[in-house]
Amino acid sequence: MHDSVRVGVYVCHCGRNIEGTIDVREVAEYAATLPGVALARDYRYMCSDPGQELIRQDIRDQDLNRVVVAACSPCLHEKTFRHVLEQAGLNPYFFQMVNIREHASWVHEDRRAATVKAKDLIRAAVRRVRLHRPLERRQVSIHPDVLVVGGGIAGIHAALTLANSGKHVYLVEREPTIGGHMAQFDKTFPTLDCAACILTPKMTAVKMHPKITLWTLSEVARVEGYVGNYQVTVRRKPRYVLEDVCIGCLECIEACVYKQAKVPDAFNVGLSKRKPVYIPFPQAVPQVVVIDPETCIEFKSGRCKKTCVEVCADRKAIDFHQQEELKTIDVGAIILATGFQVFDGRRLPYYGYGAYPNVYTALEVERLVNAAGPTAGEIVMRDGRRPRSVGIVHCVGSRDVHTNAYCSRVCCMYSLKLAHLIKERTSAEVYNFYIDIRAPGKGFEEFYNRVAEEGTYLVRGKVADVYPADHDGRLMLQVEDTLLGMVRKIPVDMVVLATGLEPQADAQQVRRLFNISCSTEGFFLERHPKLAPVSTFTEGIFLAGCCQGPKDIPDSVAQAGAAAGEALALIDAGSIELEPNTAHVLAEACSGCKTCVPMCPYQAISFNETEKKAQINEVLCKGCGTCVAACPSGSIQQNLFEDDEIFEEIAGVLEYA
Repeated sequence: MHDSVRVGVYVCHCGRNIEGTIDVREVAEYAATLPGVALARDYRYMCSDPGQELIRQDIRDQDLNRVVVAACSPCLHEKTFRHVLEQAGLNPYFFQMVNIREHASWVHEDRRAATVKAKDLIRAAVRRVRLHRPLERRQVSIHPDVLVVGGGIAGIHAALTLANSGKHVYLVEREPTIGGHMAQFDKTFPTLDCAACILTPKMTAVKMHPKITLWTLSEVARVEGYVGNYQVTVRRKPRYVLEDVCIGCLECIEACVYKQAKVPDAFNVGLSKRKPVYIPFPQAVPQVVVIDPETCIEFKSGRCKKTCVEVCADRKAIDFHQQEELKTIDVGAIILATGFQVFDGRRLPYYGYGAYPNVYTALEVERLVNAAGPTAGEIVMRDGRRPRSVGIVHCVGSRDVHTNAYCSRVCCMYSLKLAHLIKERTSAEVYNFYIDIRAPGKGFEEFYNRVAEEGTYLVRGKVADVYPADHDGRLMLQVEDTLLGMVRKIPVDMVVLATGLEPQADAQQVRRLFNISCSTEGFFLERHPKLAPVSTFTEGIFLAGCCQGPKDIPDSVAQAGAAAGEALALIDAGSIELEPNTAHVLAEACSGCKTCVPMCPYQAISFNETEKKAQINEVLCKGCGTCVAACPSGSIQQNLFEDDEIFEEIAGVLEYA
């Protein structure tokens, strides 16, 4: 031990978060008795400005050279207190934070036991911090370009915000066009303004912006590097139409040998058909057709007459030999805006989706009411009838422990919107079956009142069953009306399922690709739900839109702007300091077994064939400690987690208080 070490211990009340379960003053008095502790204090809010100033002043006046703060999670305020030490003239790594909130106060009801545990944790930290060594941060330069993954409204807004700030942006979208789900909507709540009128100008702005490189039918294949210097490989799938040559005349679609459209149209959610040569929708960006190799005769049999090629003979835009390309780009920051998928109504068979033709999902009805949809805005059911009565079932795939326990946030409002549009187009009786109406946004309550005043029936109760009512194709909805206190059976012509929002099917693969985390629901996990809602635990990677959790269009746009702002702040800094808690190889002890090389999730370890030793790139290393734990010879050590520090901490925990 170092006799010259003078430790200051500071115990935070954290309001009543800690003080409510732990006797903070007793803990501080105990800490003052520990070897090497020069003083110990408790304070209501250590992270506040007066709390920080208290530490700075004590370092100067009491000649402290080590500091322990017992408070909340280091994820939240470790950087805060390290900065305090730096301001006071100490190396910021002569600091140890003890989490007595999550590790003691919040997990115990017994005040005495929680207090004893807090003493144990602080004692361990005091013993450990005396062995801390001075470390220095490294600086790396930041590449000025940005990658945005996903071309929905969130990705579009983030890309335009960055491009308008002078940054070059790569916007990668795996569909043939940008626009996302918003492009499928007719109107948006609560103002009922045209979705296309809002969206398509921004789509065009993306295509025309000189600072944006737009790659559709593309996916990120590999991500390497580190914050400020990411190397990203993008797989560009063949469109079989040359984007630089095609002028969007659409004559090839008319000329296709398919006399009738036979392929289910994904953009219209299977409510219409398309040809193998198609454009997703009239306002698609880029305004370039695409050939579907899964259904095109030329790809299936090679016996097509190629009338599409003949009609495009002057421009020669069609190329059946086009191959997949891999493009590698360098970027300083990445914004993920990969969106959501809609809950599959077939997973709840008692609602009859897929079994009864006149049970629709909300997204299908969005296409029916859309003027550019398969019925030109006329609500005509699959059996050819116009509905005289419609039942809209809320919370399908949301707020249900058997599917998704979370609220999808948008379903109540879009259900009310659809009720208004259906009533407007058909004069049908419309029933909304809800658990409770959630309308917390600006103008939402007023929109709810408007729909109610229009004559929509609002029935509070969860639909238990949907089954045929008679021989006329009507459907019976059985529901317990909790306001009337009775079970009701209501016959309708058409059932609309307000399906919830889910993470994309490949969210886990994307998470691994970008080395970020997912929440228990499967959405990408933010660094902190309040203080860092668009950042991830991987520096330089940010989140925007529904990939982070269900949200409506205004919230998606707001989050996209925030993500763009964070990326802009990172890039404009010019360089970034990297934490020094990295691993290093003790070459004299390394046996060259290569166990550590495949274990590293950041590809930071390589094998030196000349010296037959492992070596670590400290810039790529994130200090996860995997290699340290895996090394059979113990030849890999990690700054801030040296063996002597860890053993001393363990001894401190086990020592009797």
